[in-house]
Amino acid sequence: MDFRWGFMDKWERLRQSCEGCQRCALGQGRRNLVFGDGNPNAGLMLVGEGPGEQEDRMGVPFVGPAGKLLDQMLEIIDLDRSRCYIANIVKCRPPGNRDPREEEQEACMDYLRAQVRLARPRVIVCLGRIAAQRLIRRDYRITREHGQWVKNGPFWMTAIYHPSALLRDVSKRPETFDDLMGIQARLRELNLQP
Repeated sequence: MDFRWGFMDKWERLRQSCEGCQRCALGQGRRNLVFGDGNPNAGLMLVGEGPGEQEDRMGVPFVGPAGKLLDQMLEIIDLDRSRCYIANIVKCRPPGNRDPREEEQEACMDYLRAQVRLARPRVIVCLGRIAAQRLIRRDYRITREHGQWVKNGPFWMTAIYHPSALLRDVSKRPETFDDLMGIQARLRELNLQP
């Protein structure tokens, strides 16, 4: 008996359940569900706030300009999408790429919790303020606390600036480079990266 089949079957059932979701109004306006991407066995999970226009069109997180920058950021620390799992707080695009509302985030949290339970990451990196405030602490201040580590049960958690923020404000990139080096060091410490 191949136990891996059961693992992938659980992911597929979770995805199908999410595809049928109408817990909030975002499900009515989406083109595609943006469930997740990458390797759920990698030990590293990146969590953003929600899909944008390109992600909604393709059904994959972080594929627009911010996604291209995220891929470059991963390359800096010798990673790519095959060596992490990428998800969002909300799985459907908020209109006009606005921040997801509290009730929309709450409607999707069970899906994200299930993704975390299945992936069992050792490191969770929040991409931006909204993910950090949802997953690390409600009063998290990204400008002051980015790159700092928090141990939360079995997880090491940190937050970095969202790639879209780095596209708007390139002055934050040197700080983000330091944060990326910290992520690489943590992954090596946990034997998750050569």
